[in-house]
Amino acid sequence: MARSLYDRLLPAPKDGGFRMEGYWVWCGSVVKGEDGQFHMFASRWPKHLPMHPGWLVASEVVRASSPSPEGPYEFQEVVFPARGAEYWDGRSTHNPHITKHGDTYILYYMGSTHPLTDVAPGESFGLDDPRCIVARANKRIGIATSKSVFGPWVRREEPILGTRPGKFDSFLTSNPAPCVNEDGSVHLIYKARQYEGNTHGKMMIGAAGADHYAGPYRVLSEDPVFPPAQFHLEDPFIWKTEQGYELIAKDMEGNICGEKHAGIHAFSKDGLEWQLSSLPKAYSREVVWDDGSTTRMGNFERPFLLFQDGKPTHLFAATADGSGGFKNAQNTWNMVIPIDAE
Repeated sequence: MARSLYDRLLPAPKDGGFRMEGYWVWCGSVVKGEDGQFHMFASRWPKHLPMHPGWLVASEVVRASSPSPEGPYEFQEVVFPARGAEYWDGRSTHNPHITKHGDTYILYYMGSTHPLTDVAPGESFGLDDPRCIVARANKRIGIATSKSVFGPWVRREEPILGTRPGKFDSFLTSNPAPCVNEDGSVHLIYKARQYEGNTHGKMMIGAAGADHYAGPYRVLSEDPVFPPAQFHLEDPFIWKTEQGYELIAKDMEGNICGEKHAGIHAFSKDGLEWQLSSLPKAYSREVVWDDGSTTRMGNFERPFLLFQDGKPTHLFAATADGSGGFKNAQNTWNMVIPIDAE
């Protein structure tokens, strides 16, 4: 019997992954570039803002690189600088997910905007700030493409997945989890919220598709693909298998995998009807390091699997120190856990 993903996780290198002094770092996804190096596309925003919800108004996608998947990764460039309030993604870019089809790199991400002033250093900023409220309601999913991991990147003037009045995704779309097939078609799992009065409801998971990654994209299910009464999930990641699709995601309550904010593992024949694996736990916030020590991370989110020769070899995750929760974090970074062969 094949071992579960959870059972195959190896000790994590303490000096691995990617971090930046003076910045909150999140959302790491990795691809092997045409130069043979490994390139991480991540989110960062300055520490003069609170970790949450500072990302909503000042996150930018950056690129870092390393000769090995474990890292450490060194910062190289800002991939998506702020480009102005008039653009749908002009004030914040977040949730990068890098993939490749043929000779084209495809960078999925969440973008947002608002028409108000930037948050100045020393200025208070929280969930009730008008800039936060407007930016959250403007979250949408988009893509950029490039023939090189070094760019230039072609950003779209419109998102690929908007909102739909009266549906479960009427308020926002974010956290894109694409699976680009060999023929260029895409199955996209995403996070959504719906309007409940003048604000938003809980997180739900939807599915969209496209005949080609360039679009157009269409929602494939009128209802969330994980019933929200039973599943409260975030941060999906999917991949194609001979039997269909597999998925890992963050368990918001811990009532599925047995640990709050750890990961679940599910599978599907068509990407629409999902079933939990017999061993539903995919990963834990309890991390074993390569020096033998163990740490219960304050956060362990945005899981991303690096595949090499068709097999998952490394699990990347955004992580934080502290006792748990965004407000208790002093530092965040993207960590990596090697995966043992089956």
